[in-house]
Amino acid sequence: MRLVKTPPWARLLAYVTGTINQELLLRNEYLVGENRILRSKIPGRLRLSDPERATLAEIGKRLGRKALEQIACTAKTGTILAWYRELIAQKFDGSTSRTYPGRPRLDRNIEDLIVRFARENPTWGYDRIVGALANLGHHASDQTVGNILKRHGLGPASKRSQTIRWKDFIASHMSVMVGIDFLSVEVLTWRGLATYYVLFLIHLETRRVTLAGLTCHPTEEWMQQMARNLTDPESGAVRPNFYILRDRDSKFCTSFRATVSQFGAKPLMLPPSSPNLNAFAARWVRSVKHECLSKLILFGEASLRRALNEYIEHYHSERNHQGKGNLLLFPRAPFRFHPSSGKIQCKMRLGGLLKFYSRAA
Repeated sequence: MRLVKTPPWARLLAYVTGTINQELLLRNEYLVGENRILRSKIPGRLRLSDPERATLAEIGKRLGRKALEQIACTAKTGTILAWYRELIAQKFDGSTSRTYPGRPRLDRNIEDLIVRFARENPTWGYDRIVGALANLGHHASDQTVGNILKRHGLGPASKRSQTIRWKDFIASHMSVMVGIDFLSVEVLTWRGLATYYVLFLIHLETRRVTLAGLTCHPTEEWMQQMARNLTDPESGAVRPNFYILRDRDSKFCTSFRATVSQFGAKPLMLPPSSPNLNAFAARWVRSVKHECLSKLILFGEASLRRALNEYIEHYHSERNHQGKGNLLLFPRAPFRFHPSSGKIQCKMRLGGLLKFYSRAA
């Protein structure tokens, strides 16, 4: 057997390599010990950023599980390798290059139309809404309608039809509902200030106001006579099958309610502290006080009656109403269709307190 003689340079290389490896081992041992000491000084959980996790994951993968178990102190070995798997998964994720995720959304106007159909028609299901959209030239599936309503907090028809808002209830019964209330006004008389109580009705659909009567002493006999006047078949403002919204004022006595009920109308007493349930009557009281009565000094009953009649005429035919499309309620024939040019004339009531502008015919 022939012995191979090791050259001198090979022995020198082995010595230098062993020295370097020993130095690297000592450095690694020192860094591991230092990391453990520093980690023990940090209270609570060590929170790392995404770049820091990516750095540890890349180096830990190259070291391997066995080496990581010996030196890793920032996180467990399985956690660091899981970070590496997430890093690789992100590399092959093509979501950033997609133009849109899945099916494109419907146009905003169509979505608003679906929500409008659902809110205005609580009994309409998804298929009924799809059919209504098709009538308008729009196409959508029942699942799309359901997803849109869910995003807006609206459930299916079985849920939406269980409750109805007072606003929607009033809107569907406006033609047969009137609001009744009292307006109190301070009037100067020969005996000093006197409080007059003005009884009025307002038809909710047309906003037509009827002045029932006014008095300083609304007794039971007076209220019964007002009920007869209001339910008169020829000149009364109340028709059979009308619902009369009233508050809990004691002036609406038993005889008043009985007379109205005999005619076929039904008075509805509102809950306590609920002015919004008779909002149309309350709004008219505010309007007449703000625009007319608060700007006048009234002398006697005749002065009050004249002011109220003038304002009611102005309210019906010369005042625009925002709740009715900002139009006149009952315009007179000459003012219904007016030319675009011509002399502008001003009609004044109550000495110029109430004004109405129109073009001359």
